[in-house]
Amino acid sequence: VAADRFNRKRVIIVCDLFIAAVALGMGTCIALGHVSLELILVLVCACGVGQAFRTPAFNSAMPLMVPEKHLLRINTLDQLLASVASIGAPAFGIFLYTTLGFSSVMFLDFAGACVAVLGLALAKIPTVVDATAKEQHVLANLRDGWRAIAKTRGLVLLIGGVTIGMMIFGPLSAVFPLMTYQHFGGDGYAASLAEAAFGVGMLVGSGILIAWGGGKRLAGLIAVAAVIVGVATAVCGFLPPDAFPAFIGLVAVMAVACAWFNGPTMTLTQRNVPDDKMGRAMGLLTAAMGLATPVGIAIGGVLAEAMGVAPFFIIDGLACLALGLALYLPKSVRALDAG
Repeated sequence: VAADRFNRKRVIIVCDLFIAAVALGMGTCIALGHVSLELILVLVCACGVGQAFRTPAFNSAMPLMVPEKHLLRINTLDQLLASVASIGAPAFGIFLYTTLGFSSVMFLDFAGACVAVLGLALAKIPTVVDATAKEQHVLANLRDGWRAIAKTRGLVLLIGGVTIGMMIFGPLSAVFPLMTYQHFGGDGYAASLAEAAFGVGMLVGSGILIAWGGGKRLAGLIAVAAVIVGVATAVCGFLPPDAFPAFIGLVAVMAVACAWFNGPTMTLTQRNVPDDKMGRAMGLLTAAMGLATPVGIAIGGVLAEAMGVAPFFIIDGLACLALGLALYLPKSVRALDAG
């Protein structure tokens, strides 16, 4: 709602300043000797709140700055940079933690956020403010955002399908190490190799999409990606215990296809929702995707425990395959590509 009520550039800056202030406060507390798990949990939650406001404002500003023909490439580039950060940041953070200390890491986080704010302050970011949103209650604002999405039936079905897909695939991130340990008899090195293969696959998949541009059938691409992920996941469950190298290869293939979900979904939403409702649409999309993974992990963890890790890969893969085959069947979903 905030992304449609207020200047989007200012929303992003305020969020970054808030996160910077939290990092500065935590760094000071740690430097004074007051460190606890509870303090770290407060920091993580506070950063999550900041990101919850920042992400819709950032994503809704994107179509105002980028020509439509390059929108998918830029969305995918954003995803690529996030993947690089998710791979490199933990390692860099551990290095800084061991060499400079915990409080220094927090102070560097504060300094980095200040640099980001300075860059944003100098940048020209177009914004669209919905004048009617300021006169409405927050719930009415959310309802208008949902109506903006629901106006395009195919978009609702697609977002619903992608959300279900993330629920199906979400548990695999938690089960990967168990597959390595229990089924293949691997060690910590083997488990880290599987994680690295997934990270590299995501980078390769994003690079392919940036270079290719995704073509004209983005909804079809999402369905194809689900099919590839489903087949690769199911085959992993049939592998014998001595086929760990094949597992690594399939994980990489799986990751390449996973990179083809978020960018196309984001782009199709940006194309079909008016600019003055975009912040709420992005907020609802972010919330749906954000909730899908933990819900999927909660359900999938129970199923994996009950049936065993390898059979779970088979069932999970077949479910993702069925989703991919069904996702492009509705005429309204195919119409997204025709438009």
